[in-house]
Amino acid sequence: MTRKQRIALALILASGGFSLFFGFALERFVVHDGMVDFKGIYYSARCLLQHNDPYREGEPLRVYLADGGDPRMGEGLHENLTWFINLPAILYIIAPITLLPWGPAHLFWMFLTCASLCLAAFLMWNQAGDSSRGVALFWVCFLLFNSAIVFAIGNPAGIVVALCVVAVWSFLKERFVPAGIFCLSISLAIKPHDAGLVWLYFLLAGGAYRKRALQTLVLTVALCLPAILSFSQIAPHWMQELHSNLLAQSVPGGGCDPAPDGQAFPTSPGMILDLQSTISAFQNDPRVYNTVSFVICGALLLAWSVRAFGTRFSPQGAWLALAAVAPLTILMCYHRPYDAKLLLLAVPASAMLWAEGGPIGRFAFLVTAAGIVLTSDIPLLIFAIYLHRVHISGVGLWGKILSAIVLRPTPLVLLAMSIFYLWVYLRRAPERGIG
Repeated sequence: MTRKQRIALALILASGGFSLFFGFALERFVVHDGMVDFKGIYYSARCLLQHNDPYREGEPLRVYLADGGDPRMGEGLHENLTWFINLPAILYIIAPITLLPWGPAHLFWMFLTCASLCLAAFLMWNQAGDSSRGVALFWVCFLLFNSAIVFAIGNPAGIVVALCVVAVWSFLKERFVPAGIFCLSISLAIKPHDAGLVWLYFLLAGGAYRKRALQTLVLTVALCLPAILSFSQIAPHWMQELHSNLLAQSVPGGGCDPAPDGQAFPTSPGMILDLQSTISAFQNDPRVYNTVSFVICGALLLAWSVRAFGTRFSPQGAWLALAAVAPLTILMCYHRPYDAKLLLLAVPASAMLWAEGGPIGRFAFLVTAAGIVLTSDIPLLIFAIYLHRVHISGVGLWGKILSAIVLRPTPLVLLAMSIFYLWVYLRRAPERGIG
């Protein structure tokens, strides 16, 4: 490694280490129900190891209490242990970890998440050109420095996003391709709504990249199908139960409701980032805000897909395409700030446009900065404290506009980010790229 690479790696590890330490402190001493998301998965997997149905209401909760869990749990943990909403594949993937007692298991999960995110950040920094690596290093370190929540709650998004980013680097650099295929397959198996559009890009890109996408699909099916068939023997009605569990966690006013009544603090480390959460400020009707959101995101996705499928591949164009689809992924369906670590994929395109200079380079820096900042832990916490003192009625057109801009700015920024990178991607000839 060169001296610059060693310095960058040290700064990346320090940033990730800070978040790991802070997340551990939150989980240990501050948050009543630490590792709330990982607990839901861990005890659901242990439920499966006992040949019980983790999708049956309250089964993971029974296993948790039998393991000596604290019955004085908060609402979030109670929901996660009562209604399991992840796909079956994750239960088999983490089964070896659940053979460990809770203490070592959750520490291992924390360190695995930190290591994978640091690796992904280093690869995205290394992808930037020499003239823009300083900018790239700042943003990957900023993103890692603000990742304590993903460690404190143990959501698998940290690992899923990191594996997806590693796979992208592997495919575009044509290095360690089998490992890249494996990483993207695991990412798709656990959270297809995080990695799905990234996989779609390689499918549309054609040539060797379509081959990588198809190989990934085959491996994903090979991983998931036996798990589903085996799981169906234990829980033959798991699909209906999963649907019921999703409905139970999405009731109006609940923690997964994107409407105004479902978000006590819309700008907080636990905010909902999909576009529905902003549109609902204008019309609090699921039929309206879901339809409008799907139309907007669908139109952007269609334009992006036509461009990716209809033009010759270039590495520079690939980074522009990924920078456009990363925020679009967050907007299309239910996501929270820990899923937005996927914005790591926008760092290389932002850095390369910055190196070009000019208005486009400056705007790329600003819009990427806004996207990363408004999905980061510490800025969100500051905004939440400030907005707790702000009262906006949301009555009338101007009140609704003000409510959307002030209380729900992040989806609007992500939308602007996606539109900007899509615009640059559409207007540049593939042979020109951004180099």
